[in-house]
Amino acid sequence: MASAVHISLNVSDLSRSVDFYRRFLGEPRKLKADYAKFVSDEPEIHLALQPGEIRGSGSLSHLGIRVDSPEQVKQWKGALDVRGLPTEEEKREACCYALQEKFWVTDPDGNRWEVYTVLEDVERKADSNMTCCQPAAAASTSEGTEKASLPACC
Repeated sequence: MASAVHISLNVSDLSRSVDFYRRFLGEPRKLKADYAKFVSDEPEIHLALQPGEIRGSGSLSHLGIRVDSPEQVKQWKGALDVRGLPTEEEKREACCYALQEKFWVTDPDGNRWEVYTVLEDVERKADSNMTCCQPAAAASTSEGTEKASLPACC
Protein backbone atom coordinates (compact mmCIF):
# COMPACT_ATOMS: atom_id res chain seq x y z
CA MET A 1 0.00 0.00 0.00
CA ALA A 2 1.33 3.45 -0.94
CA SER A 3 1.82 6.19 1.62
CA ALA A 4 -0.87 8.86 1.74
CA VAL A 5 -1.89 11.87 3.79
CA HIS A 6 -4.85 11.39 6.17
CA ILE A 7 -6.78 14.41 7.45
CA SER A 8 -9.75 14.22 9.80
CA LEU A 9 -11.98 17.28 10.24
CA ASN A 10 -14.83 17.97 12.65
CA VAL A 11 -17.64 19.60 10.68
CA SER A 12 -20.65 21.58 11.88
CA ASP A 13 -22.96 20.28 9.13
CA LEU A 14 -21.99 16.93 7.60
CA SER A 15 -24.40 17.27 4.66
CA ARG A 16 -23.05 20.69 3.61
CA SER A 17 -19.47 19.49 4.01
CA VAL A 18 -20.11 16.34 1.98
CA ASP A 19 -21.58 18.50 -0.80
CA PHE A 20 -18.49 20.75 -0.79
CA TYR A 21 -15.94 17.92 -0.73
CA ARG A 22 -17.90 15.91 -3.32
CA ARG A 23 -17.41 18.85 -5.71
CA PHE A 24 -13.80 19.37 -4.58
CA LEU A 25 -12.49 15.77 -4.45
CA GLY A 26 -15.18 13.59 -6.08
CA GLU A 27 -17.54 11.00 -4.66
CA PRO A 28 -16.97 9.82 -1.08
CA ARG A 29 -15.46 6.37 -0.72
CA LYS A 30 -17.55 5.81 2.43
CA LEU A 31 -20.68 7.68 3.47
CA LYS A 32 -22.64 7.04 6.68
CA ALA A 33 -25.16 9.13 8.60
CA ASP A 34 -22.38 10.37 10.90
CA TYR A 35 -19.23 9.97 8.80
CA ALA A 36 -17.81 10.54 5.34
CA LYS A 37 -14.47 9.52 3.89
CA PHE A 38 -13.06 10.88 0.65
CA VAL A 39 -10.03 9.31 -1.00
CA SER A 40 -8.50 11.14 -3.94
CA ASP A 41 -6.06 9.50 -6.31
CA GLU A 42 -3.92 12.42 -7.43
CA PRO A 43 -2.71 13.47 -4.99
CA GLU A 44 -3.64 10.67 -2.65
CA ILE A 45 -5.46 12.19 0.30
CA HIS A 46 -7.66 10.36 2.79
CA LEU A 47 -10.08 12.92 4.22
CA ALA A 48 -12.48 11.92 6.99
CA LEU A 49 -15.37 14.14 8.10
CA GLN A 50 -17.44 13.69 11.22
CA PRO A 51 -19.89 15.94 13.03
CA GLY A 52 -18.18 17.64 15.92
CA GLU A 53 -17.60 20.87 17.76
CA ILE A 54 -15.77 23.57 15.84
CA ARG A 55 -13.58 25.35 18.40
CA GLY A 56 -12.52 28.77 17.15
CA SER A 57 -10.01 28.90 14.36
CA GLY A 58 -7.50 26.57 16.03
CA SER A 59 -3.94 26.50 14.79
CA LEU A 60 -4.67 25.40 11.23
CA SER A 61 -3.69 28.10 8.75
CA HIS A 62 -4.79 26.34 5.57
CA LEU A 63 -4.51 23.15 3.54
CA GLY A 64 -3.06 22.84 0.06
CA ILE A 65 -2.66 20.69 -2.98
CA ARG A 66 0.55 21.31 -4.90
CA VAL A 67 0.42 20.46 -8.58
CA ASP A 68 3.17 20.31 -11.19
CA SER A 69 2.36 23.26 -13.46
CA PRO A 70 0.26 26.39 -14.03
CA GLU A 71 -1.71 24.34 -16.57
CA GLN A 72 -2.70 21.89 -13.83
CA VAL A 73 -3.77 24.80 -11.59
CA LYS A 74 -6.03 25.97 -14.45
CA GLN A 75 -7.34 22.40 -14.99
CA TRP A 76 -8.24 22.07 -11.29
CA LYS A 77 -9.93 25.49 -11.31
CA GLY A 78 -11.85 24.69 -14.50
CA ALA A 79 -13.05 21.36 -13.08
CA LEU A 80 -14.23 23.01 -9.86
CA ASP A 81 -15.97 25.78 -11.83
CA VAL A 82 -17.85 23.11 -13.82
CA ARG A 83 -18.88 21.44 -10.53
CA GLY A 84 -20.21 24.79 -9.27
CA LEU A 85 -17.63 25.26 -6.52
CA PRO A 86 -16.79 28.95 -5.98
CA THR A 87 -13.07 29.70 -6.19
CA GLU A 88 -11.01 32.76 -5.37
CA GLU A 89 -8.24 33.22 -7.88
CA GLU A 90 -4.98 34.90 -6.99
CA LYS A 91 -2.94 34.06 -10.07
CA ARG A 92 0.77 34.74 -9.42
CA GLU A 93 2.01 35.73 -6.01
CA ALA A 94 5.29 35.78 -4.12
CA CYS A 95 4.48 33.85 -0.97
CA CYS A 96 6.34 31.63 1.46
CA TYR A 97 9.67 32.34 -0.22
CA ALA A 98 8.33 31.20 -3.59
CA LEU A 99 6.63 32.64 -6.66
CA GLN A 100 3.38 30.67 -6.93
CA GLU A 101 0.35 30.44 -9.15
CA LYS A 102 -2.73 29.47 -7.15
CA PHE A 103 -6.40 29.75 -6.32
CA TRP A 104 -8.43 29.13 -3.18
CA VAL A 105 -11.63 27.38 -2.09
CA THR A 106 -13.25 27.43 1.35
CA ASP A 107 -15.26 24.60 2.89
CA PRO A 108 -18.49 25.25 4.85
CA ASP A 109 -16.60 25.47 8.17
CA GLY A 110 -14.05 27.98 6.86
CA ASN A 111 -11.15 25.59 6.18
CA ARG A 112 -9.12 27.16 3.37
CA TRP A 113 -7.63 25.03 0.58
CA GLU A 114 -5.16 26.36 -1.97
CA VAL A 115 -4.38 24.60 -5.24
CA TYR A 116 -1.02 25.88 -6.36
CA THR A 117 2.24 25.37 -8.19
CA VAL A 118 5.64 26.80 -7.35
CA LEU A 119 7.14 28.65 -10.31
CA GLU A 120 10.42 29.50 -8.62
CA ASP A 121 11.96 29.97 -5.19
CA VAL A 122 12.64 33.53 -4.07
CA GLU A 123 15.01 34.75 -1.40
CA ARG A 124 12.76 37.38 0.18
CA LYS A 125 9.61 36.84 2.18
CA ALA A 126 6.51 38.63 0.89
CA ASP A 127 6.09 42.26 1.94
CA SER A 128 4.77 42.31 5.51
CA ASN A 129 1.88 44.55 4.34
CA MET A 130 0.68 41.83 1.97
CA THR A 131 -1.40 38.80 2.87
CA CYS A 132 0.16 35.50 1.98
CA CYS A 133 -0.98 31.91 2.03
CA GLN A 134 -4.53 33.18 2.37
CA PRO A 135 -6.76 35.05 -0.03
CA ALA A 136 -7.11 38.77 0.54
CA ALA A 137 -10.74 38.31 1.66
CA ALA A 138 -9.61 36.13 4.57
CA ALA A 139 -7.21 38.81 5.76
CA SER A 140 -9.93 41.37 6.42
CA THR A 141 -12.76 41.59 8.86
CA SER A 142 -16.22 42.68 7.77
CA GLU A 143 -15.16 46.26 8.55
CA GLY A 144 -12.24 45.94 6.12
CA THR A 145 -9.52 46.10 8.77
CA GLU A 146 -6.71 43.60 8.81
CA LYS A 147 -7.01 40.77 11.34
CA ALA A 148 -4.11 40.91 13.75
CA SER A 149 -4.13 37.14 14.31
CA LEU A 150 -3.43 36.26 10.68
CA PRO A 151 0.20 35.97 9.59
CA ALA A 152 1.54 38.16 6.80
CA CYS A 153 3.01 35.07 5.21
CA CYS A 154 3.39 31.42 5.96
